Amino acid sequence: MASIKIDNVQKAFGNVIAVDHLNLEIKDGEFFTFLGPSGCGKTTTLRMIAGFYYPTKGVVRFGDKDMTRVPPEKRNTGMVFQNYALFPHMTVFENVAFGLKVRKVSGNDLRTRVNDVLHKVKLEKYAERQVSQLSGGQQQRVALARALVIEPEILLLDEPLSNLDAKLRDEMRSEILRLQQEYKITTIYVTHDQAEALSMSDRIAVFNFGVCHQVGTPSEIYNEPANDFVAGFIGEINLLPVEVEDFNEEKVEVTAQIGPQKKKIVVHNHPFNFNQENQGKSALSIRPEAIKIHENPVEGSNVLKGSIKDVDFFGSLINVRISIDGIFLQANLLNNIKLENLREGKEIWVELPEDQIRIIPVVSGEET
Repeated sequence: MASIKIDNVQKAFGNVIAVDHLNLEIKDGEFFTFLGPSGCGKTTTLRMIAGFYYPTKGVVRFGDKDMTRVPPEKRNTGMVFQNYALFPHMTVFENVAFGLKVRKVSGNDLRTRVNDVLHKVKLEKYAERQVSQLSGGQQQRVALARALVIEPEILLLDEPLSNLDAKLRDEMRSEILRLQQEYKITTIYVTHDQAEALSMSDRIAVFNFGVCHQVGTPSEIYNEPANDFVAGFIGEINLLPVEVEDFNEEKVEVTAQIGPQKKKIVVHNHPFNFNQENQGKSALSIRPEAIKIHENPVEGSNVLKGSIKDVDFFGSLINVRISIDGIFLQANLLNNIKLENLREGKEIWVELPEDQIRIIPVVSGEET
């Protein structure tokens, strides 16, 4: 196993900066995810770690070793590609054994290692079958086995579940996590799927326009987003432009333009979510599940009067869209109330709990 350090790395393709001044440290044995939309730089970063691309600037280290210009075959990494990149004319056994043969492993050692990894991915009964005769999920397991059999220090997975249906994706998430924990291998996982990132990762790096906007645990990324891009990309979010009026160690007071009036809102001042530099480009963010709805008037500085615009029923969850003087907020409620009480046009009072609100910088649309 190995830790990875990416030190001030930049990758340019002509005049296009794909990755810009990236600094990351990935711990030994960690399951680390690169998350972001298409073209954000996550796969380019993965390929620089694999050695398929060399950085334009900066250094890539595995442990204490400078790997910046080391070719892929000398990095001891195993990679699983989005399209699996299997050899259709070979059997499962031959596909898995290919990397060992390249490394001059043969005889009993080769057979033992291939059979062992096929057992771990639950494909020992398919060893002599052609990969073209396998299902998508089985082909995914072959690709994982081929990457793991060489006993790499680092496992790299580039959108490995994107070609599978929803049910199979759920099964393979669990399988990848089981194997990663069994092998205790440093793993980097690239995806644009927030559910995969939140459910699988020890930590996540969120990318956009070649810039890493935040690194943190799934809980930190979801509950403590660094800016409006991270907040909007991870889960559902309500965002309102605000102006900061006053702040101290205990609270922040902001005003939001809601219809023709400015409304004062009080926010618990989390030390990690606000500083003076944010003034002038700030947004109020609150998750839909944090919003409270009252059928009768309630007192409080963070209470807004509105009406129900529409209601969507999703079984265990009820999504309520609320209109407040032309501003729309979304609230997600557990299905433990009478649905008939949530009718369109009904007058309600919306409470924004001050300890659930964050004031965050606005960066969306800026190609920094």
